[in-house]
Amino acid sequence: MSEADHLTPSANPPIDMTRWQQAATPRERARAGIAARSAAPLESHAIWQVREDRREAIALLEEQSAIRVPDLIPLRYKRMSASPFTFYRGTVLIMTNDLASTPVTGIPVQCVGDAHIGNFGMFRSPSARLVFDINDFDETAVGPWEWDLKRLAVSVEICGRANGIKEKARRAAVMRCVHTYRERMKQFSEMDYLDAWYDHLDVTETLDRFESTQGGKRNRTLREAAMKAAVKDSDAAAAKLTYFEGGKLRFRSDPPELVPINELQDYADLDALQARIDTLFNQYRHSLYEDRRHVLDHYQYHDSARKVVGVGSVGQRAWASILVGRDIDDPLMLQMKEATYSVLEHYCGASPYATHGERVVQGQKLIQSTADVLLGWSSFLAEDGRQRDYYVRQLWNGKGSIDIDHLNDLGLSDLSRMCAWCLAHAHARTGDSIAIANYLGGSDEFDQAIASFAVSYAEQNDEDYAVFKKLIKSGELPCSKRD
Repeated sequence: MSEADHLTPSANPPIDMTRWQQAATPRERARAGIAARSAAPLESHAIWQVREDRREAIALLEEQSAIRVPDLIPLRYKRMSASPFTFYRGTVLIMTNDLASTPVTGIPVQCVGDAHIGNFGMFRSPSARLVFDINDFDETAVGPWEWDLKRLAVSVEICGRANGIKEKARRAAVMRCVHTYRERMKQFSEMDYLDAWYDHLDVTETLDRFESTQGGKRNRTLREAAMKAAVKDSDAAAAKLTYFEGGKLRFRSDPPELVPINELQDYADLDALQARIDTLFNQYRHSLYEDRRHVLDHYQYHDSARKVVGVGSVGQRAWASILVGRDIDDPLMLQMKEATYSVLEHYCGASPYATHGERVVQGQKLIQSTADVLLGWSSFLAEDGRQRDYYVRQLWNGKGSIDIDHLNDLGLSDLSRMCAWCLAHAHARTGDSIAIANYLGGSDEFDQAIASFAVSYAEQNDEDYAVFKKLIKSGELPCSKRD
């Protein structure tokens, strides 16, 4: 039985994403896209009926938590309880369950799965340029393209509410987001495929272009994120998270967020744990191309620690390892993060990959314009005899997160447009861009529908958040008193 089988089934039958057969010619593909409107009319995407007191929705979170580290669940709920937006970040399963009851176009892509506005950011490409793209792939799997776009649009609306942005400006930001997706999909559908594949969003060029069309107004939030990303690398990670002792770099202790492997009290045999991490690392090495293995072989292992990451990801097992190359001033920080089932698998079919680690890595390579050169996957047998899957990447390789808690209306609009560009690019690389572009059409009818859906679903999120807070207050859900 797979982990996805433990989920409460949707009332709707699973969506068969294999039924879509891409036509041979552009004209036939265009007609197929237009024909998809019969199953899912453009205006139908606006509809969402808000329901109150959905304890069954919160029950889905509890089922998801059952396969995570028990001691970290109170911390997960603590982080989710901070605001309606942090709650939204942790409830991709709830939204996917809801989307399964809405009209579906049936046009498949490699979905991000959790394409909210906080899961996009900056990172350094192998050519040392700072690019903007999707940066979270835990849920990636084949699914309907519109689910990703709805998840993004709702996050723009919720983020705007959290930041006190007025209703008119929020709707404008959502509309620009969807308009950008629609326009970019049309452009990608008209490009040679290889040209579309290699296209990317250069951060400096994009911000310069935005500012030139906005009377020179600087987007300080995005500019500051770019400056921070430029210096966020393994050197910075080692300086922040490790110290030098006995000729080696050792991880600092800052529980529960960072716990060195030799301090973990919930493991009976720390030597056996270290052996499993060694196995994890060795198997990861074999998932890399030979030239990447050549790079990795120039580094020597020093130490590992359990590291808590994210909001919705809290409770999934994640490790950080520090390695050293030429000397102590040449560190490499790797993150090994547990990969479990994608929320999409229960609704759209199981992944074809042997492990969830490979699912995440192969999905990322399909979606992202420039993937981490040390991206790989691994597995090992845990103490309970179950296989645990992981994907491995550099912890910081120029990664820059956007301070979404302080976006003004200009920042929200610009960021949402950049996210929509990247999402359209991901879907054009992996799906039928001509069919999607023709389904969307040349008017703003779809844009208006999604903007209306975003408002309704943001209100649903508020309702579910209120239930979540109530259950924490009553003690029915555990919540940490510290972060």
